[in-house]
Parts: sequence; C-alpha cells; structure tokens
Amino acid sequence: MAKQVKLSASARARIGGTVANKLKREGLVPAVVYGGKDAPLPLQVGARDITTLLSRARGENILVELEIENEGAKTSRMALIQEVQHAPLTGGIVHVDFHAINMNEVLHTSVPIEARGEAVGVRSFGGILEQSLRSVDIECLPKDLPEVISVDVSGLNIGSSIHVKHLILPAGVKALDDADLTVFLVAAPAVVEVVAPAAAAATPAQPEVIKEKKEEAAPEKK
Repeated sequence: MAKQVKLSASARARIGGTVANKLKREGLVPAVVYGGKDAPLPLQVGARDITTLLSRARGENILVELEIENEGAKTSRMALIQEVQHAPLTGGIVHVDFHAINMNEVLHTSVPIEARGEAVGVRSFGGILEQSLRSVDIECLPKDLPEVISVDVSGLNIGSSIHVKHLILPAGVKALDDADLTVFLVAAPAVVEVVAPAAAAATPAQPEVIKEKKEEAAPEKK
C-alpha cells in the first residue's frame, strides 16, 4: 500500500519568485494543490516536513492528507504528490505540486517496478538481468494504491522473461499496459572473442658476412 501521511499546510495569497525566496528564508516551500472540483489553491509547507516525508517514501506514490489552514479555518484534502521541483545546484526542494483525489474514485497512475532476489541465470550462468519496463500504469482506488510492484526474479534462467501479465498485483489493482510487454529478461552473457596472439615474428636472418678473399702474393723473381 502507498504510504499515507498527514502534512500541515497553509494557504498563501501571494505568488512569484520574490515570495518564494522569502518563504525559503522562513524555512517554507511553496506548493499548490489542484484537481477535483475546487480551484487550484497555492500553499506553503514546512521545508523540513516535506523533506522528511519524501526521504521516508519507498516509491513515488504518496497519499497525503493535507491539513490546510486558510483564513483561520482548517480543512482536509487527500492528495497525491504529483511533482517535486529541486534546485539544480543544491538539490533542495523549491516547489511541490499536489493532485487532489477522491478516495471513492478510481485513479490512474504509474507505479515503479523493482526486482527482488537474484536470477539463477545470473548467479549460476553469468547471464545479465535486463529490465525493460521501469513502471507499470495501473488503475485502482486510492486505498489500494501500492508504493511499488516488487517482482521475484530468482527463478529466471538464461532466456527466461517476465511480462506484464505475469505481475502479481495487489487486490483491487489492474494493470493498464499491454499484457505482453516484457518487464524482465535474463540475457545470455556477452561472448568475448579471444584473439590468439600473433605468431612471434621470425628471427631475422643474420646478415651474411662476406669476407674479401685475400689476393695470393705473386712468387718472387730470382
């Protein structure tokens, strides 16, 4: 199941870069919640609160109960974290988008897929586990939303594969992707061609030493 947490937020009337910088100095992060029948509502949340929330999440889908304070009144809205923007240099959170949901309405989203275990084809035969699909599109009620789809790959041998239709999904969850899409495959190990070293070069022939024949001395005349 997706992690469900509570998060305090307050409405903000002003928007823009100047306001965002001011909020940052105060330890706050600008946000917005949209979707449903209500108009988009600009918010501000605690930087430490949202950082802690995200660091503890296993997957991308986090059900958040936003406890919103607006002009002295408090309301509660269920939402999914839709997008988190980070500063390019520091990595700090600079903006969060929440998507309001109805707990009684089916939602469509994607859930990450992760491998569990070590494939026998990898462990015993040097194969390579390839993951072709990183997430799967699903539909379900918010209460049934999984954080991640964990797939046991330990039984895969060389050439074996797992497709979307083989995924074991939680009750109430339906995959929307093509059933025949490959998720995992154990490929044969790459063949490394061993090139025999070139034959040693023949020993160069020793240069022929030509000795000049000594001219025979003429006999002395008497």
